[in-house]
Amino acid sequence: MTQMIIACPHCHRKNRVDEARLTEGPVCGVCKKTLFTGQPLPLGASTFNAHASSDLPLIVDFWAPWCGPCRQFAPVFEKAADTLEPHARLAKVNTEDEQALAARFGIRSIPTLLIMQRGKEVARVAGAMPAGQFTQWVKQQLG
Repeated sequence: MTQMIIACPHCHRKNRVDEARLTEGPVCGVCKKTLFTGQPLPLGASTFNAHASSDLPLIVDFWAPWCGPCRQFAPVFEKAADTLEPHARLAKVNTEDEQALAARFGIRSIPTLLIMQRGKEVARVAGAMPAGQFTQWVKQQLG
């Protein structure tokens, strides 16, 4: 069995999980809470790296509360979290609260979506998109 390192969405500690058991509701070895919530995970500077460096692909929505397209895209992103987990983790970064993190990734327009795998950015797209197009984009990028 292939072992994956996955960060807990609650305590952000790393866990080893057999890839074949991802769909069996694994729990964190530290806080004992479920490793998958079906919800986008809000991330900040102190928690981002734990999730971006894990073996699970991280799909990040860089957004702002005042952004109309961001608010329009939010329900699409939330619904996708439920369908794409446990094969990917979806996260949101509020660029108003996390300006340094947005600057680190050169976010110039919002929403900007990017996919991280094992600490490296593998894909990026700017702008909101309909649910079908978003899911298709993710599946294309993840193979």
